[in-house]
Amino acid sequence: QVQLVESGGGLAQAGGSLRLACVASGRAFSPYTMSWFRQAPGKEREFVGGISWRGGTPYYADSVKGRFTVSRDGATNTVYLQMNSLKPEDTAVYYCAARVGGLVATTMNPYDYWGQGTQVTVSS
Repeated sequence: QVQLVESGGGLAQAGGSLRLACVASGRAFSPYTMSWFRQAPGKEREFVGGISWRGGTPYYADSVKGRFTVSRDGATNTVYLQMNSLKPEDTAVYYCAARVGGLVATTMNPYDYWGQGTQVTVSS
């Protein structure tokens, strides 16, 4: 069993930055492919970005490419989402997700574990 706890959400102005963190505990971190999803009010949860358990180049949704960066720190079992040039449409609850091995998936089903989410609100 793996527990995921997100932090770092809050209020930002358009054009500003926030960094989210997701700490994994319970089992060894390294075999897990980690991704971030988000869900805005009245909308379905959508993929934001992810990084394979092998490391390497992260994969991003087109809507955040060039603005958001996913990274992971194996020493602290933490995955980060650095969000720059924020827009009001980035407002959502952001979720961290983990799957055992495999590639970064852009749908929810392949992921085995989810965090509780952290709210990000971007004002115009």
